[in-house]
Amino acid sequence: MAGGAFVDSGATRHYEGKVTAFVLITCFVAAMGGLLFGYDLGITGGVTSMEPFLIKFFPSVYRQMKDETESTNQYCKFDNQLLTLFTSSLYLAALIASFFASITTRMVGRKPSMLCGGLFFLVGALLNGFAVNIAMLIIGRILLGFGVGYCNQSVPVYLSEMAPANIRGALNIGFQMMITIGILIANVINYGTSKIHNGWRVSLGIGAVPAIVLVIGSICLDETPNSLIERGKHEKAKEMLKKIRGTEKIDEEYQDLVDASEAAKLVDHPWKNILQPKYRPQLTFCTLTSFFQQITGINVIMFYAPVLFKILGFGSDASLMSAVITGGVNVVATLVSIVTVDKFGRRILFLEGGAQMFICQIIVGVLIGRKFGLDGQGSFSKAEADLLLSFICLYVAAFAWSWGPLGWLVPSEICNLEIRPAGQAINVSVNMLFTFIIAQVFLTLLCHLKFGLFLLFAGFVVIMTVFIALLLPETKNIPIEEMNRVWKAHWFWKKYVPDEIVAGVPSQKYGP
Repeated sequence: MAGGAFVDSGATRHYEGKVTAFVLITCFVAAMGGLLFGYDLGITGGVTSMEPFLIKFFPSVYRQMKDETESTNQYCKFDNQLLTLFTSSLYLAALIASFFASITTRMVGRKPSMLCGGLFFLVGALLNGFAVNIAMLIIGRILLGFGVGYCNQSVPVYLSEMAPANIRGALNIGFQMMITIGILIANVINYGTSKIHNGWRVSLGIGAVPAIVLVIGSICLDETPNSLIERGKHEKAKEMLKKIRGTEKIDEEYQDLVDASEAAKLVDHPWKNILQPKYRPQLTFCTLTSFFQQITGINVIMFYAPVLFKILGFGSDASLMSAVITGGVNVVATLVSIVTVDKFGRRILFLEGGAQMFICQIIVGVLIGRKFGLDGQGSFSKAEADLLLSFICLYVAAFAWSWGPLGWLVPSEICNLEIRPAGQAINVSVNMLFTFIIAQVFLTLLCHLKFGLFLLFAGFVVIMTVFIALLLPETKNIPIEEMNRVWKAHWFWKKYVPDEIVAGVPSQKYGP
């Protein structure tokens, strides 16, 4: 098959153990790092559409927004580089922080990295809430970015290492689930605070609440067995493995973790090592999955939903409520992914989501093009606005059960221990780089490409869906330590993976 090898559950190791309440609670607390990221994603678009916020910090944008002359180009109403810098500066900071976070995650542990992320986010949220000038806003955003960089580096790795293989996908997607819940909460808060004077301060300042929860949770969490073994704490790692698996029979899994750790210690330079041909599959997916996730165009909706709806002629309340609706769809669709990812696998969700996103992007582009044309003048009737919102919701749903969660899950589960921090750092940094680029240039691109921008995103969706169809093997229910066998069985990647890299496990344990 063009899609690559299929590895069923009978071809992988089956460790003793069960899904314990301890693991579920621990992963839930860790996934709070996603709530921080999601809250920030959702809050900025609503805040930048609030008139008191624009009057105080971006008066030129406010005057441009209020210009209702016949020559007004709706596509360009919010085109302002300083305004987009308020949104995008966070992601540039997250990009820089992810490299430091990779070192912290490997040398000190996953838990301290999550604690650092919570502390950075706490200070940044408070600075934004009390901001009196642009400088305070941007500094606060940079600190928020450090928090996002640390959380996005450590939380997916933590979840993948704590979870049993058979539910690793569902628990890891808990991170994405928290992102979507954070977006929804932010949209609801924006809708409420838009009706009070200086409500934008409340919207920005409330980000301190999930940050406090993560800080307290990180202090109380236990470290992963992988990290404990990596740092020489073998007895503690063995006890932790018994605790999270709910059984005394952990010798086989523990030995595999030790073997993986010993192999990792032979690698002096994980960043140099990940560039070796035998890790070409991991490098490719850690880089391109994050890139493709951003050029779906989803952050057009996540960052600028209220702004976008205002541009398209929705009223202030209607634009904020539309953002709440898309946020709700985002949460429900992510639940679909949690329920199905370990049952049906990663590939089918990627492929179905890509097809649905492509269709919706085309329809949205055509609807906007027919109403606003090239001169950007026009508005939607209520029926037309409802139709447009319906297809945007279908697009958001497709992303939320495919590229949204799987863009984090797949890179976090495919890397061997010796390259895992480097792989996750690449994943986060590429994600943040293109998140920054999209956030910074979207409003300008909309002004110049007009409705064609949505067609451009649709074209990218075609490319990334073909990429998955050809090059991603199924990774559901595969223990992380045995992932190399999946690559070795793939029609394309097998030429990069040497025989000795999968020779350590007796072949009878893997079936034919």
